[in-house]
Amino acid sequence: MLAVNDLLIYLDSFLGSSIWFPYYLLGIGLFFTVYLKFPQFRFFKHAWGVLFTSEEKGKSGGETSHFQAMSMALSGTIGTGNMGGVALAIYLGGPAAIFWMLMTAFMGMTTKFVEVSLSHKYRITSDDGTVAGGPMYVMDRGLGWKPLAIVFAAAAVLSSFGSGSMPQVNNIAQVMNSTFGLETWISGLVLSALLAFVIIGGITRIASFASRVVPTMAVLYLVGSVCVIVTNYDQIIPSFISIFADAFTGTAAVGGFVGGVFAQAFSIGVARGLFSNEAGQGSSAIAHASAITEEPVSEGMVSLLEPFIDTIIICTLTGLVILSSGAWTEKYENTFQAADFSILEGQYSDTDPDQLNALYMHLNGAEGSTVNTLNGNIEIVAGTMVTTNATVINARSVAEDVIFSKENAEGSMGPYTGMLAVENGNLSDSDVVVNGKSLVHSATLTSKAFTKSFLGENGKYIVAFSLTLFAFSTAVAWSYYGDRAITYLFGAKAVMPYRIVYVIGFFVAAISDTAIIWTVALITVALMTIPNVLCMFLMRKEVKSMVSEYAEKIK
Repeated sequence: MLAVNDLLIYLDSFLGSSIWFPYYLLGIGLFFTVYLKFPQFRFFKHAWGVLFTSEEKGKSGGETSHFQAMSMALSGTIGTGNMGGVALAIYLGGPAAIFWMLMTAFMGMTTKFVEVSLSHKYRITSDDGTVAGGPMYVMDRGLGWKPLAIVFAAAAVLSSFGSGSMPQVNNIAQVMNSTFGLETWISGLVLSALLAFVIIGGITRIASFASRVVPTMAVLYLVGSVCVIVTNYDQIIPSFISIFADAFTGTAAVGGFVGGVFAQAFSIGVARGLFSNEAGQGSSAIAHASAITEEPVSEGMVSLLEPFIDTIIICTLTGLVILSSGAWTEKYENTFQAADFSILEGQYSDTDPDQLNALYMHLNGAEGSTVNTLNGNIEIVAGTMVTTNATVINARSVAEDVIFSKENAEGSMGPYTGMLAVENGNLSDSDVVVNGKSLVHSATLTSKAFTKSFLGENGKYIVAFSLTLFAFSTAVAWSYYGDRAITYLFGAKAVMPYRIVYVIGFFVAAISDTAIIWTVALITVALMTIPNVLCMFLMRKEVKSMVSEYAEKIK
């Protein structure tokens, strides 16, 4: 698993985590924001009006209302990115990463407006009578680049697993395990059965499900967030200051947080912002193609609101919850996962300034770092490491109260005694389980933050319930995106086999390593975004003509 994760990280270094990708994504949003004269301001009020209007199905093509289409698109975007993704961004890049998530959302309002307008214009009615649309049809019918359309559709199928279902069920399973002690395979099995029931009903059942669940889960999460923020009201202003003050410098060490460099805050902020609202990825455009309207730009108006709701409102709330509570700098008892764990050569403390700086350079990949991972053996007595010239690192922090355990001859877990081989900082014996206190990330961090209010431990139940609804609805929406892409590639006959594989993959992800799941998500998101952004730019003149004509109509 470590070798797989290393390979995925290497591939991602050329894609979503490369230096050019954030500029590529933000650049298209900035270009169209200026080119179309700031539509996120010009049409913001009008967009709300369009959202709550309905058109007669007999007169306009499509299968869902504006509100249902946006609910389905939001159910695809409001998920682990808003809870686990924000927490992951803060964990990796500090509060500064939130600033770049917000910038991605602001530019993304225009990006989504453009991609949805184009996708709605070039939608088709497929052989089974359902509406099919999305960037692949724009590339094929509008741009005339079928090979590019095939690449995008194939990436959309992969992304339906990589970002649509796998991270969602994995985070649900982890939170259910940490909150209720429920085995991950049980969560995966139950949710997979529910997923199969919903998606077999097709677009109408999916849209109906989303329009009921999305408003409910948003209100629940809003109430829980306000409880935490109000309880820690004295930290609201400092939290806002930390988001903006360190945006161009990176975040200094605070408590157990070793610190993050600007490049990492920028890169992870943009990547998490994209994962949260999917602007530029082209996924939401597939959902909006089903809307009942003859005017493509009117559906683009509705989509303009999504990054505002998804990221500027919900992600900001999550960020304030985590920052104001202080949970992001505290160490918690947890079971260490292999991808987060390493053993360093030498003894280090995160309270000594010189040693802290050495750890900062090592964990952030800075040039000139003198810290090395351990190659050798460590001695364990009754579960405790007695080797003094070694330091356990987990989740980018110095681990405390570390216990090594292994299954004994009777088949039960117990403290380990003996020598353990370590290669490049990793334990050679994969049967050894390591527990201790360290920083936590993803949905676990959000769950811890929600306990820091007058709700106490009950706060984690809000996270568990909200995340389950958020993440499950995301997986439902992405099943639709995937089957539209499969329809484009292979026709309607391939949809049912795809859905079966989708449900199986959903279950498998519930019991997989969290860090690997997130890396897969980063790669698949980039594979969709790259061709979609190129297509939008090449069709810029057509977009401007469409928007100008619509602006004249609504005057």
